[in-house]
Amino acid sequence: MRVGTRGSRLALIQTELTLAALREAHPDLQFEVVTVTTQGDANRTAPLAGMGLGVFVKEIERRLETGKIDMAVHSLKDMPTALPGGMAIGAVLERADPRDALVSYLGVTLDEFPKGGRIGTSSPRRVAQVAEKRPDLKIVPLRGNVDTRLRKAAGDECDGAILAAAGLLRMGLENVITEYLAPEEFVPPPGQGAMAVEIRADDAWLAGTLSAIDHCATNAAVTAERAFLEALGGGCQVPVGAYAEGGDGGDSLRLTVFMGAPDGSATYRDSVVGSGFDASSLAATAWERLREQGAAGLLAGK
Repeated sequence: MRVGTRGSRLALIQTELTLAALREAHPDLQFEVVTVTTQGDANRTAPLAGMGLGVFVKEIERRLETGKIDMAVHSLKDMPTALPGGMAIGAVLERADPRDALVSYLGVTLDEFPKGGRIGTSSPRRVAQVAEKRPDLKIVPLRGNVDTRLRKAAGDECDGAILAAAGLLRMGLENVITEYLAPEEFVPPPGQGAMAVEIRADDAWLAGTLSAIDHCATNAAVTAERAFLEALGGGCQVPVGAYAEGGDGGDSLRLTVFMGAPDGSATYRDSVVGSGFDASSLAATAWERLREQGAAGLLAGK
């Protein structure tokens, strides 16, 4: 089986974790990892928000579509809610820590960060949430792989940075984390911490094979999160967060959602509880709650 992935250290670690689970379930299968340079990897200076959707997955999907690979391993948060025609998510693995994490050589929490300090991130959602909580801090655009961002956050370009906790933990870098940011306040993006395996929709054999590593509770949670983003239009460029958690099988999910102005001057949050077996309804309820607060004005550019 030819498995497509980005070539970064984190992407390769995540791919190996996925293949380890598959080897345990299907010891007769053999795999060949095929690394692909995506647009997001090739251009490490342009702001991600201006590069369009799927900058870390499109080139891999093209190889999947043409049969050059049989499946692809992605960070689910990198995947647009609308997949290309003929593509499907074959499995979602059990999610790692979904939270954002602060990394700083100063060894302080975000509340303790010195006034005027420099926080690195290229995520519009993180920019809005930092600006809401600490408007006195300076936001520094930060691109590159995890190792590059950590180096830049060591006092060279900024005094700290916010990254996904899951990536740091998978790379064995938990010791650099200064603070885990509460998901109720720093609401993660849909799918953060989860890995997804993408396949061709007509590959029934592979879909059945991957069912052994699909984590039902995680799948239900991220489906609700992605349904919220889809309710906003899928390609929404407004800072958005969505995080669902619940019991096994996805029943009785709590979905926490966030929308904000890019500068943090206006933010909206709410939580709704409902069945994880009806993700669209749960997401629609969450969106209606934010609409009632006035969040629709963000989509209109007001």
